[in-house]
Amino acid sequence: MKNDSIMIVSIIVLVIVGLILAIMGVTILIGKGDNLIAGYNTASKEEREQYNIKRLRGLIGGLLIVLAPMTILLIGAETITATFSFIILTLLLCIIVVILANTWAKKKAK
Repeated sequence: MKNDSIMIVSIIVLVIVGLILAIMGVTILIGKGDNLIAGYNTASKEEREQYNIKRLRGLIGGLLIVLAPMTILLIGAETITATFSFIILTLLLCIIVVILANTWAKKKAK
């Protein structure tokens, strides 16, 4: 009985987290969530001008949209290997996005 309630709570939490990621991703992609981008929201005006915001939105919003279904699919992960694979894939995606945000999404120096 206790395991069933734990399983139900974990499913609910994963679905809620997946939905929040999807909503945040769409909000950023449509241009209404720049304040959700970590670091960009606290940057000075001069620092913000160094970035191509459309590219940055695409990167961050795209990452969140990709992570949303991955998080929900984690519900079916019954082995530690599947969970570990999810963690590794998420870390790789985040590293790639950070690299692209600091190269591809930056404006060229004049």
